[in-house]
Amino acid sequence: MGKILLFYKYVNVEQPEATQAWFKELCGNLGLTGRIILAHEGINGTVGGSDESAAQFIEAMNAHPLFFGMDIKDAPGDEKYFPRMRIVVKNEIVHLGIDPKELTVENTGTHLTPAQAHELLNSKPENLVIIDTRNNYEARVGTIPGSMIPDKRYFREFPEYIDEHLDELKDKQVLMFCSGGIRCERASAYVKEKGVSQEVYQIEGGIHRYIEQFPDGHFKGTYYVFDGRIGVKVSDDILTNCDICSIPCDFYVNCMNGRCNKQFIACPECIEKHQECCSTTCKELVETEAVPVRKKPVIAVEERFKLLEAQQ
Repeated sequence: MGKILLFYKYVNVEQPEATQAWFKELCGNLGLTGRIILAHEGINGTVGGSDESAAQFIEAMNAHPLFFGMDIKDAPGDEKYFPRMRIVVKNEIVHLGIDPKELTVENTGTHLTPAQAHELLNSKPENLVIIDTRNNYEARVGTIPGSMIPDKRYFREFPEYIDEHLDELKDKQVLMFCSGGIRCERASAYVKEKGVSQEVYQIEGGIHRYIEQFPDGHFKGTYYVFDGRIGVKVSDDILTNCDICSIPCDFYVNCMNGRCNKQFIACPECIEKHQECCSTTCKELVETEAVPVRKKPVIAVEERFKLLEAQQ
């Protein structure tokens, strides 16, 4: 098995299209798959490949005049954990829905190292508010208990949530976290801009770096990831239930009905009984060939179960 690399950097990219062409050649030569988003404000990417390819990619990044010094996180995996390689140019490297020229990372929240964040969580000051800036389906399976969890499916809904909950942030120490840190960069700047909180912090490197240092720390449940693994077990805590039979479970699958493709939580028994469909209706539609069948996942359900068992 090789490596999955996760990285981002806010840096002025004057010619993102030219940089896109450079990345296409680099990743093609190295046999990497995944996704890289480029914008004038920087880069956001996740790629997978062999150990050798991953090492060469990191070497290329450290030699690049724009991307040297990035915090490149890694996890077990390889090119099979992604269906293809996509390198795209967008207006934002993570879609907050606010012009990146109007809300920049220049006013981002104070970065706390995982150790500093852990100490703050241990001390539990009375005016501490924790915000999970991720989407609701991510926080459903794993989070820091006691966090404010916006009931939102898309990151672009986050500013509206903050506007509706400013009273809860008044005169508070606000600690924010996300998967790898990137969403908190501008999200924390948005909170700071409101001028109601005593302090605004973010966990440097996000959940990824925190659980590396504190696997038995304050994060409980499963860490949702955007590759073939879907979830990484952090603790034995099960925070939610099977969407079909309601027993405690936190295993995500996608419905085999290609027109549905709903991501839902299901236990092993319901996955087998419904043949990876989210309902009896979808199962019947698939069986009668009334709908297109979704392509099998990059990592089969059976293999993902084995990966979870190995983590425990």
